[in-house]
Amino acid sequence: MRKSLLAFAAVAGLSFGAGAADQKITFWYHFDNPENPIKSLVAKFEAENPGIKVEAQNIPWNTYFEQMDTAIIGGKAPDVAMVKLWKLPQLLEMEAIVPLDDYIAKWPDKADVLPNLWDINKAPNGKHYYLPIQYVVLYLYYRTDLFQAAGLQPPKTPDEFLAAAKKLTKDGVYGYGMRGAKGGHDYFLPFVIAMGAKMEKGGWTSPAAIKAAEWFVDMHRVHKVFPPSAPNDGFNEVLGALKAGKTAMTIHHIGSAKTVAEALGDKVSAVPVPTANGKGWTSFGDESTAIFAQSKNKDAAWKWISFLSTADNNNEFNKATGQMPVTKSGTAKWTLHEKRFVDATVASLPLAGILPLVPETGEFTNAVWPTNMQRALLGEITPKQMMENFENLFYGKK
Repeated sequence: MRKSLLAFAAVAGLSFGAGAADQKITFWYHFDNPENPIKSLVAKFEAENPGIKVEAQNIPWNTYFEQMDTAIIGGKAPDVAMVKLWKLPQLLEMEAIVPLDDYIAKWPDKADVLPNLWDINKAPNGKHYYLPIQYVVLYLYYRTDLFQAAGLQPPKTPDEFLAAAKKLTKDGVYGYGMRGAKGGHDYFLPFVIAMGAKMEKGGWTSPAAIKAAEWFVDMHRVHKVFPPSAPNDGFNEVLGALKAGKTAMTIHHIGSAKTVAEALGDKVSAVPVPTANGKGWTSFGDESTAIFAQSKNKDAAWKWISFLSTADNNNEFNKATGQMPVTKSGTAKWTLHEKRFVDATVASLPLAGILPLVPETGEFTNAVWPTNMQRALLGEITPKQMMENFENLFYGKK
């Protein structure tokens, strides 16, 4: 009898006394930081979850999503990977990832995740395919020393922003460090959206949107509160000017907090971007995890990603990335960045949003926006023509 049971166990792949065979899950991620915590997190997870083994693979960023596409098409997708929101439409079209709502509903740590992150990560069909793991939100950096000398408070509305920028523009200092080159849409959209523009059909060319674009371009052409180099300035120029005292305000996220604080100490702080009539928007920089449809161990995969998004583990993960933890309790204990920048990030979350999840967005950010903004700032086209070009890109000519 015992012999027959052992024979059955061998055929069925069972083992007596040693427990079931380990489930292995592969995890793709991308870290440049040499102080990589994944090895210690994997060891902690495996100790807490006997029978699950995690194979963590650090994929180079410059080929990360190309390798992901190749793996999906070839039937060799990882069980879990770090993903970004702009990738969601393509992953859904490929039927490459699975909804997580049933897992999330039963997850005891769900309520600890910052609530706005659930809203931002929701797919167009109302389901959640992504579990937040880290984020940044763009906010307004300002030179406290320059504001104090001018008797100003940080601006809360676009009108207050313009008034402050005009007062601060003197003696070789400019009010706003505007990024006219690629990536500068994040320095433009908060203002025009607060003033009535919308990233939807007809929303770029409404009367309110055109007026807002004119207001923004006039800051450079009429009021001259941007540096003359603004049409061509990139990130390094904008941040360098703030640190050098050549500009009084600019927009970026907590990823710049350490370098500006090291350069300026308490002469720099941050607040949310200006809003108007309860309207506002700022760019959300995301990173989440997803479970791939090809995974044969989805329950184990969920245990791993939920482990990474639980407070202490999530904080440890984000110490290596320099981004923000996704939990309320983790944020309360966060010490990697100075508190004023953490507070500005959390206060900005209700304004945070993303660009349209459509193929045209890549062209908008990489080519159409910088080209048209540069031409508008130089007076080669009108703000109205610029906004019409944006509308045409996304929705075609009327």
